[in-house]
Amino acid sequence: MLVAVTSFAIAQNVKSTAVTEAAKSALLKKYPEATKVTWEKEKGNFEANWGGKSGEDMSVVFTPAGVFVEQVAAISPAELPSGVTAYVKHHYKGAKVTEAGKVTDAKGATMYEAEVHGKDLLFDDKGNFLKVD
Repeated sequence: MLVAVTSFAIAQNVKSTAVTEAAKSALLKKYPEATKVTWEKEKGNFEANWGGKSGEDMSVVFTPAGVFVEQVAAISPAELPSGVTAYVKHHYKGAKVTEAGKVTDAKGATMYEAEVHGKDLLFDDKGNFLKVD
């Protein structure tokens, strides 16, 4: 049963022992190179993070049953489509994108994520604003 949540969910760090075996197994199968993985629970799913200085150059989300939801690869804010920059400049005057990511969902669709003032803004593959996540 899927339940829609309309409020913002805050990710919570969880120990590896709290992650379902199905999610851990799916991670190892799809990303065998993943090492020093940290886990978070977000919106009922499990997010695995690894890589880079922050340990979050790559993150992937799996359902508790181990179904792949999406991956987010960290990118430089300069790599975002120009529409993202224009949107942020217009709607968040003077703000800078503090983190950016290229999101690929289970169907292979690409989106972009830009963090501004602690909010994750989602854009389509052309840089058109979709929503605040």
